[in-house]
Amino acid sequence: MVIAVSDISQAVRQAQDCFTGAENELNAADAKLGDGDTGGMLKRLADGMARVDLSSTDDLGVAFMNLAMAASTSTGSSLGTLVMTALMTLSKATRTQTTLAAERIPELISDICAAMLARGGAAIGDKTVIDGLQAIAKALGDAEPSTYLAAAAQSANEALETFRDQPNRIGRARLYGDKSRGLDDPGMLALSKFCSALAADDPAGRPATSQEGQLS
Repeated sequence: MVIAVSDISQAVRQAQDCFTGAENELNAADAKLGDGDTGGMLKRLADGMARVDLSSTDDLGVAFMNLAMAASTSTGSSLGTLVMTALMTLSKATRTQTTLAAERIPELISDICAAMLARGGAAIGDKTVIDGLQAIAKALGDAEPSTYLAAAAQSANEALETFRDQPNRIGRARLYGDKSRGLDDPGMLALSKFCSALAADDPAGRPATSQEGQLS
């Protein structure tokens, strides 16, 4: 199974649909720990990326970089910066490549986690979106590519539940201390929502693949 630029475009459209539908819920979750704008920010970010025309390139690295540039102009939030960091990490890893083997995804997610930790200053266990991504990377490392989407959705939700009763240790949410126990981190919640949306759109649990990029 391989992933091509057309599949990235589809994922961006799915993100746009997901965060449009979840905007109010994510804002409400963030209002308990921050500015109450996570949903609106992610919708703006997804809308901005959806406006990027990727049809003119088949280079995954170029596609991811174009999306990273769109993300950088769509939001100035810390979570938005982490999304941009993830896209830039993917761009570097896929430069000049027209297809990506699904088996590389767990490694790439681990690379994204490392880049986010370096960029944002968080640590594993701080109750951030990075903890959710790390859980996904581990789950996918133990799974078959045909089950990646379902495994990602399950592991992201399990991470959300695991960290719910832990305190936030970084960002504005850390100011709430023990009062953040029992509350979902908005970034982790958004990640879980997106993974669930991807899995729901592909009930068989298979990563979307372009006909042109199929391996023989």
